[in-house]
Amino acid sequence: MNTKPQLLRRALALAALLGASASALAAGGDLGQMQKQATNWTAISMFAMFVLGTLYITKWAASRTRSAADFYTAGGGITGFQNGLAIAGDYMSAASFLGISAAVMAAGYDGLIYSIGFLVGWPVITFLMAERLRNLGKFTFADVAAFRFKQTPVRMFAASGTLVVVAFYLIAQMVGAGQLIKLLFGLEYWVAVVIVGSLMMVYVLFGGMTATTWVQIIKACLLLGGASFMALSVLWHFGFSPEAMFAGAVKIKTDLAMKDGKTAEVAASIGQSIMGPGNFVKDPISAISFGMALMFGTAGLPHILMRFFTVPSAKEARKSVMWATSWIGYFYLLTFIIGFGAITFVLTNPQFTDAKGALIGGGNMAAIHLANAVGGNVFLGFISAVAFATILAVVAGLTLSGASAVSHDIYATVIKNGEADSASELRVSKITTIALGIVAVVLGIAFEKQNIAFMVSLAFAIAASANFPVLFMSVLWKGCTTRGAVIGGFMGLVSSVGLTIVSPSVWEATLGYPAGSAPFPYTSPCLFSMTIGFIGIWLFSVLDKSARAKVDKHGFLAQQVRSETGIGAAGASGH
Repeated sequence: MNTKPQLLRRALALAALLGASASALAAGGDLGQMQKQATNWTAISMFAMFVLGTLYITKWAASRTRSAADFYTAGGGITGFQNGLAIAGDYMSAASFLGISAAVMAAGYDGLIYSIGFLVGWPVITFLMAERLRNLGKFTFADVAAFRFKQTPVRMFAASGTLVVVAFYLIAQMVGAGQLIKLLFGLEYWVAVVIVGSLMMVYVLFGGMTATTWVQIIKACLLLGGASFMALSVLWHFGFSPEAMFAGAVKIKTDLAMKDGKTAEVAASIGQSIMGPGNFVKDPISAISFGMALMFGTAGLPHILMRFFTVPSAKEARKSVMWATSWIGYFYLLTFIIGFGAITFVLTNPQFTDAKGALIGGGNMAAIHLANAVGGNVFLGFISAVAFATILAVVAGLTLSGASAVSHDIYATVIKNGEADSASELRVSKITTIALGIVAVVLGIAFEKQNIAFMVSLAFAIAASANFPVLFMSVLWKGCTTRGAVIGGFMGLVSSVGLTIVSPSVWEATLGYPAGSAPFPYTSPCLFSMTIGFIGIWLFSVLDKSARAKVDKHGFLAQQVRSETGIGAAGASGH
């Protein structure tokens, strides 16, 4: 029993060594234009204080994590208000904070599709999912999907869907973290990604859901406070007139186009274009597909769905969603202001751009540079620490959901037929955590140049095409069968991943094929792959005449009673 404190002390020492190495690297070497960022000791010290604080929380949480229920769901003891903040913390990821503001800075009005799309998924969860999930599940969304179906095939599908979504979501977080640490410390990008991956593994391995929840709550409060200050500073500069802010952004975009040699008429058109659609989403099919991914993907994200099992009752689950929606809606309004603020404060400031006019640290760093512009080094340090905390908390939640898919859904339920003891399940979960950490680091290095909000939208498209149709149909349609859920779910999963790979976003931007050569012309596959998933579930359920299909349909009434009333769900979280 004494091994855990020893391991934790070693992990803390490793993290301290990583931090010291980063500081040493930041202090030395010829870093060129990055030098002034690398020696920003105010920012670095605030950053270090936050890392040490969250490691302390992990140490405290490790002493409270004694069982699988503690590790996965914090023992089901989180209140609705706390869980609402933690869900908001999970959802307000690096993609939201860094990626949306960068997208608004680059494309203007079109960046708003992210803010609206990410937000409108919440009514789906509020009215269709939250209460049913809490009443039917224990640790993972597979518990819900497999409630009346044959366990092995449904859990294999659920684990596959979870791991693919987690992998795509992890890419975005690791890219954001790598660019942030690179900017702050002046490190090589790959070194920064390795440091982030190592810290993330420490959090999850030792703290589990308790540590992840409290890091998310603290980070959500800090992020909401920091983003509010940034947005108010931008608006104050324009006399709290959004119209003046937009006019200033249009003028700067016009001036930059003139500087690039465009005629006055063309430059004016480019400047004005940021106030209308078309810079990012080029056609109606892309807009519909992209919007569907953001709206329905929310209800298929495994790390968000997992949070409903951390509360003691369905009432607290509903309260969680109400609070989360409030915080998230407010935050997304702020990101839009921050994006336009970045146009006016950052794009024309030589302190934040290189000789070619590109942002130092890459386009995803718009919000970080804006923090420096409105609040100086101290606020830059604060926002950098909060952005890093944002990434660590979300990565920890993602890793936890991926680890639970392997340990709870595949190992404990499929391989051990539900007879695995808590200790062995935890051991498998921790091995999976290490494997996922390594995968996240490798993929984070491979996708260095991508906009992180866009990378997350691909994860949403896969969640909407695979996980959401199975959840929706299994809970709300009596005729759904094991065969239909599994085949249709895999059809949605495979088609969404396949179409994503052959879309311009991966085929051209990441794999390097020439422009216009992508076999699938749209940026998001969701309109097509989600339709394939739903049709597959319906068709193969209708055609299923097996004896198992009768059992599946017969179990619908018991599932409905439990999902609507909670009868029999009292011990669900204490597996």
